[in-house]
Amino acid sequence: MTATISRSSAILSAARTLATKLLLAIPIDRAGLNQAMTESAGASDAEGAWIQRESFEALEVALAIAIPELVGRMDAGAGIGTLEALARELPTHTVRSEDQITFQQFSTPPALARLAVHLARLRPEDIFLEPSAGTGIIASLAKAAVKQCLLNELEPTRAELLEGLFPGAQVYRHDGAKLAALLSGTARPSVIVMNPPFSISQSRGEDTNTAARHLRAALDHLLPGGRVVAIMPDWFAPSAREGEVFRRTLEGARVVMSLRLDKGGYAKHGTGIAVRLLVIDKVPGDTSVSTINRASVSELFAALGSIPLRAALREASPVAVARPKLSMFRSVKSGPARPVIVRAPQTNEVRPVAYQVLDDAAAMGEQRGVYADFRPSRVIIPEAGEHPTHLVESAAMASIAAPRPGYVPCLPERTVTARLLSAAQLETVIYAGEAWSRDLHGKFTQNAGEVALKEDPEGQHYRTGFFLGDGTGAGKGRQAAACILDQWLKGNRRHIWISKNAPLLEDAQRDWTAIGGLPSDIIDLARWKIGEEITAPEGILFVPYGTLRSARVEDTRLDQIVRWAGPAFEGVIVFDEAHEMGGVAGGEGALGQKQGSLQGIAGVLLQNTLPRARVLYASATGASDVNNLAYAVRLGLWGPGTAFANREQFISEIRDGGIAAMELVARDLKASGLYLARALSFAGIEYDILRHDLSLDQIAIYDTYCEAWTILCAAAHKIAYREVAIMRRNAA
Repeated sequence: MTATISRSSAILSAARTLATKLLLAIPIDRAGLNQAMTESAGASDAEGAWIQRESFEALEVALAIAIPELVGRMDAGAGIGTLEALARELPTHTVRSEDQITFQQFSTPPALARLAVHLARLRPEDIFLEPSAGTGIIASLAKAAVKQCLLNELEPTRAELLEGLFPGAQVYRHDGAKLAALLSGTARPSVIVMNPPFSISQSRGEDTNTAARHLRAALDHLLPGGRVVAIMPDWFAPSAREGEVFRRTLEGARVVMSLRLDKGGYAKHGTGIAVRLLVIDKVPGDTSVSTINRASVSELFAALGSIPLRAALREASPVAVARPKLSMFRSVKSGPARPVIVRAPQTNEVRPVAYQVLDDAAAMGEQRGVYADFRPSRVIIPEAGEHPTHLVESAAMASIAAPRPGYVPCLPERTVTARLLSAAQLETVIYAGEAWSRDLHGKFTQNAGEVALKEDPEGQHYRTGFFLGDGTGAGKGRQAAACILDQWLKGNRRHIWISKNAPLLEDAQRDWTAIGGLPSDIIDLARWKIGEEITAPEGILFVPYGTLRSARVEDTRLDQIVRWAGPAFEGVIVFDEAHEMGGVAGGEGALGQKQGSLQGIAGVLLQNTLPRARVLYASATGASDVNNLAYAVRLGLWGPGTAFANREQFISEIRDGGIAAMELVARDLKASGLYLARALSFAGIEYDILRHDLSLDQIAIYDTYCEAWTILCAAAHKIAYREVAIMRRNAA
């Protein structure tokens, strides 16, 4: 492209020349495309003035210019037939550019665009939006039928082409997957026709759910009662495999028509993919309808019958009712209806979580035995709700106030207002973020193969961690997901979720999707063999503890994870069921001294290798034994600035102090803002004692079992003592 004419200007000038030929029914071949581009750019492609892909761009823009005049006065059926015949006479797209692949630029075939606009049932009062407008073929068919035309296109050259083609339209340049947030406060469309990218996201790279994300964003931005006509990948259906993504994407909407265009619809664009055409109204209803499957657009049109009428439009309500409007961050039912709260019109923008800090700690909750009613001791979150079930904490812990926090997490507005997280759960997000905003005392280096860090003035600062000690029912998984979401929305898109076993992947996906993510955001490490490079550009890497410790001679899973994370990793590492790392330091066992656990060592090495990671330990039983705290290297329990020189001294002295010393450790951690431990209350629980009186025969059986067990234990102890004696003799 010469310096005197821009890329978009040259394409647009060539397109106008080609459009004239289309209107005069003059055949266009590859030579004609090249001639038009050479004349508009002032030089040939051989001279570097333009590339072959741009000639096909000019052809598509020419179609956008010519189509309204060619078929504007025809009914839909005749227009589709005319456009199919026209497409057969045009050159096939045989060249793809890097930009086309990066931005998934496969424009809508004209006949398919005409069918999509027909299904939208446009009205003169409509505000029309095309979220991935490309070269404007769909918009050219819609603009004359609506009051206002809104277009969005991320790729800069195509956005400039749209501005030249549609001078009266508003052209945005956003990622279509984020439109609901980025266009908040602007005019909301009543109808959307869209052909989103299928498999590449601008923020996630390769992502099979890209189209679903774009559709969810479009539905969120659409006025209630509005219609979306979406050209989607063939897999997007209520199938057994993809049904969960399909259902979550369309939550709060009704599918009124489902069409499938078999391979061949995109043949002139150089690809043979099948696509689905969904007609969706933003009203609650069924998302599963029968699908019409045909080989061509004209055959689909012939099979349609009547197009369902559109629903009545409704303006966004300024009142927040019990079930809020849907957004890309999925709403869930939150129990019985709550009183209506009058507030400003809701959006789902990412906002700081508003809370008040108490100068004087809140009074301790009512004590019942060894437990007290839980209440956040230092913060009040006005818009958050109570936990669905009553929470308590030990009276000893309740008597200690957490410090005054200063960290303000940022979450989607409705995560708070729709009560997707309770006040207790939001308190965790606040204090975890507060802990992660400071570093441990001192600097450290890690010697290869050693578990313990070495204090070194020339070493690195290590970020402080946080321990979540909640019991069952308090929602540790959802709290961990919320901590990740806070960082995710700040642009920190690589995280690691370590849990007990592989089946818990589904639990992690459930907790993540409950607050707005998609299941595909959580990536199973098992997708890659040990030693392979993890190719996911972002996501939450799910790793079972057993996998974390696995290794081959030449490589380990730990090395594989660290390579993916990178040395500057600042994401969240969730150690769910953290007690699985217990025993990392070894210690006394039933049969004498035992070595440290391999998965505990691997967990500590992961923390040591990624000093800027935000570490979250989650375990209801992690502090039951002091030796189990040996993995919690980010809590500052030993080392510089503490009363214990190293981990061994900490474990030895706290073990000597017994349960009372462990209680003091927990209280001190809470007072430092590094530990929270709540549990479900047993209030209202009823129980009956069921007594079974043993018969004489049953008593005899159990006595025999006990005698046999005693013999086995005695033999095992003799063997163990003999082995210890041999080891000592050999050592001497």
